[in-house]
Amino acid sequence: MVSSQAGSSQSKPFKFNIFPYMTQCYSSVSNTINKTQYASQSSFKTFSFYNTNTQDPKIFFLQHKYTITKEKKKPLNQMASALLLPSASSSSCCSRKIHATIQVPKLPKLSFSVPKIPKRNLGEELNIRDGFINTTPVEKFNVIDDRSHSSSSNVTTQLYAILEAVSDRVEMHANIGEQRDNWNTLLLNSINMIILTAATMAGVAVTGGIGMPLLALKLSSTLLYSAATGMLLIMNKIQPSQLAEEQRNATRLFKQLQSQIQTMLAIGTPTQEDVKEVMEKVLALDKAYPLPLLGAMLEKFPAKFEPAVWWPKNQVLQKKNFSHEGKQCNNGWSEELEMEMREIIKVVERKDIEDYVRLGNLALKINKTLAISGPLLTGIAAFGSAFIGNGSWAPIVAVAAGALASTVNAFEHGAQVGMVIEMYRNCGGFFRLLQESIEATLEEKDLEKRENGELFQMKVAMKLGRSLSQLRELATKSASSRVDEFASKLF
Repeated sequence: MVSSQAGSSQSKPFKFNIFPYMTQCYSSVSNTINKTQYASQSSFKTFSFYNTNTQDPKIFFLQHKYTITKEKKKPLNQMASALLLPSASSSSCCSRKIHATIQVPKLPKLSFSVPKIPKRNLGEELNIRDGFINTTPVEKFNVIDDRSHSSSSNVTTQLYAILEAVSDRVEMHANIGEQRDNWNTLLLNSINMIILTAATMAGVAVTGGIGMPLLALKLSSTLLYSAATGMLLIMNKIQPSQLAEEQRNATRLFKQLQSQIQTMLAIGTPTQEDVKEVMEKVLALDKAYPLPLLGAMLEKFPAKFEPAVWWPKNQVLQKKNFSHEGKQCNNGWSEELEMEMREIIKVVERKDIEDYVRLGNLALKINKTLAISGPLLTGIAAFGSAFIGNGSWAPIVAVAAGALASTVNAFEHGAQVGMVIEMYRNCGGFFRLLQESIEATLEEKDLEKRENGELFQMKVAMKLGRSLSQLRELATKSASSRVDEFASKLF
């Protein structure tokens, strides 16, 4: 606001707001003059002007034209005072002199130097915004976190790569198992048809063959028996039914390993040791159930029956415990539970493993006898058919040996004795793995390194097809030497 005083004592003072006019004047001048040069030279000044109209106090600021280029070096206050000088009006007869005091604030000096922004990471910036001051360098923790995150990501990537390989093995073993099962069916039917056809030709040659027809029938029967002998030797050597059972077991075990890896990725914290352990399990399964036949096929007629082994010997102990909630100080183990597990081991060893080893040895002996008898009988039949017409005994030998060979072949491969042997071998390996797992767990003295006792007990019960109460009852019977049943109710 500006206060004004009249020249004569009779005139009344009046007040008006000069700020809008000053704003217009200042903006006009500022748009043409270098702001940074004159803004720093402005100061508070007092200006005088005349109002020629006593009734309408208006100020005409821009009646005089000034050449801005000539006044370029003048300070801003001189330019403003020159623009604020009023022009004399010829029509006014009694002028009033008005003294107005205008206070123009001194503008600060403008500087355009850009400060250097310190480099901060996201964690430090958030701490500063929240009002926290961290005196420890954040970069060091970031490096450690990045390395640990990179290591964890690398382990997860490796486990996913192994998981893909395991899934591929599941598919391969399933396909090859189906193919080898077809081998057993097709070879069985083909060999039996060849043997029966050769026996029929030998019988016909005896009844009506004379001269060239007799020679043709004898030759055909001999060739068919010889072909059947060769095919039987190959079939009995590879045992297609046993090969198919191996691939079925491998498919099941690889699926089990696949689910373990998925569980590890879902609820566990995998480490590099887990990657190494899983790889060793995969290689142990590959060794126990090989895919190729030549050079890697398992011995079908070993000297002694042995249960299958598809696990690494040094990794029987289950070290991972995925259930950490509600963990007791003794990790779920007690003296009663340890005694119960030791009694379960005794029952498994005395009953289940011993029984499957006995049955496996029996089936192995039967299969050896049948595998030798089939080709031997077809060979005898081929020899007899070659001498048809030279004696009465030759056709009898040819026909009878052919019939017996067909029967033996049907029993051996139709009943799939080789598959039964592999089933016993796999069952024996299952109980051997269970026994070694319990023993290795009990040998670990540090309870914290064991698998949770309650979880381990539940797993053992489920593997044996029993409830927890039935498992305790079996352990009680074993302690009193009154065991009259097998440990497993599943198979």
